[in-house]
Amino acid sequence: MGNPGRHGPLKSTLRDAERLRAGETRPSGAAPLIPADLDAVLVLLRHGQTQFIVENRFQGAMEAPLTALGEQQARQAGRRLAEPRAKPALPIPDAPPFAIVHSPLGRARRTAELTVAEMVAAGRTVPPLRSDPGFSEIAQGAWEGLTDAQIAARFGDSLAGWRRWPTRFHAPGGETLEQVFTRAEKALSTLLAEMADGAAPGTMDRHQVLGYPGRSSGNERWSLIVAHGGIFRVLACILLGLPPDHFWNFDFGLGTISVVEIRAGRAVLRALNLDSHLSPSAEPTVEESSQRDAGGAL
Repeated sequence: MGNPGRHGPLKSTLRDAERLRAGETRPSGAAPLIPADLDAVLVLLRHGQTQFIVENRFQGAMEAPLTALGEQQARQAGRRLAEPRAKPALPIPDAPPFAIVHSPLGRARRTAELTVAEMVAAGRTVPPLRSDPGFSEIAQGAWEGLTDAQIAARFGDSLAGWRRWPTRFHAPGGETLEQVFTRAEKALSTLLAEMADGAAPGTMDRHQVLGYPGRSSGNERWSLIVAHGGIFRVLACILLGLPPDHFWNFDFGLGTISVVEIRAGRAVLRALNLDSHLSPSAEPTVEESSQRDAGGAL
C-alpha cells in the first residue's frame, strides 16, 4: 500500500507548475513590477566623485559638480562598458544598449555624457540619452549642503533614526522612503515595459545556475541607468522584491558598475560595485565614499 502523504504534495507541485506556466501566479522571487517573461539586463552606474563628497556634505537633490577625479571615473566607466568582453568580462550582452537613462541632477547627467562619449569613441552605437526624474537622488531637505557634523549637531535625533530605521525617519523637509519608492517604481516600470515590448519572451525552464550551457541566450536587451547611491538602494529593493526596510543592505561606490539580470521576470543580482576599471588613484576615494554612505549621506 502506497503512502498517500508522499503523492499528495507531488501532484500539488505539478498543478502549481502548470498554473505557473499559464501565468496564473508569479514565480518565487519575481517582483510584480517586472513583466512576467522579460529577459533583460540593467546596468547601474553611480556618478563620479563630486565637490560635496570631498567636503563631506550631504547632497540629496542639490546640485554638486563632479571633481576632476569624478569626471575621470565616468570616462573610465565608459571605456569599460565599451569593452564588456575584456577580462574580467562584464555580465552584460556584447551589444548596443537599448536605452541610457539618467537622473536629471547635473552630477548624473555629466557622468552619463562622459560615459557615452567614451563608448562612442570606442566605436559603440548608443541610443540618445534621456533624463527621468524618477531616478533622481532622495531629497534630504534641511540636511542638504551641510556636513555630517553640522547635521548631527542640529538634527541628531532624526539623523540617528534615518541611519537605523529609514522607513520611519527622514530629513526635515525631505522625501520619505515611501515617496521615493513610488516615483522609482513608476520610472522603473516604464523602462522595463519598453524593454519588454517586442522582445522575445524568456523562460524559467532552463538552467538557473551559473556555469551551465544554455542558461542565457546572450541576446537580451540591456539598459544603462546612471544615477545615485540612494536611489540605487531603492531600485535594488524593488527589483529583488525586498521591503523598504532593507534599504541599508546595499551600497554603491562612486563610478562603480552593478548589474541586475532579469530572467523571465525574476531579477538576479549578478554584480555589485565592479571597480576594476577605476585607476589606483581613484580607489581610496571610492572606499571613503562607501564609508560616508554608511553614515547616511546621499
